[in-house]
Amino acid sequence: MVKPTTYDEWKDCITVKCGIELTPNYVRERLDELADKKNFKTSKLIEFWGEPHYRDIVTWFQTAAEELNQTSDSQPG
Repeated sequence: MVKPTTYDEWKDCITVKCGIELTPNYVRERLDELADKKNFKTSKLIEFWGEPHYRDIVTWFQTAAEELNQTSDSQPG
């Protein structure tokens, strides 16, 4: 498995290769899990990929959250 090194590579991996839609709910849930290093999924991610990549993933989810907020802010309400 190739480890993404940029936000665009990560986003392509999540949305295209894995077929996961980055919805506000999904992103928020993942950020909550990632904030807890004792969470099983988070600890396994760090164990497998390492702390630097874990920090990248957190940053990429935060970027996705910001993009989603900008999209929802620009929609007529």
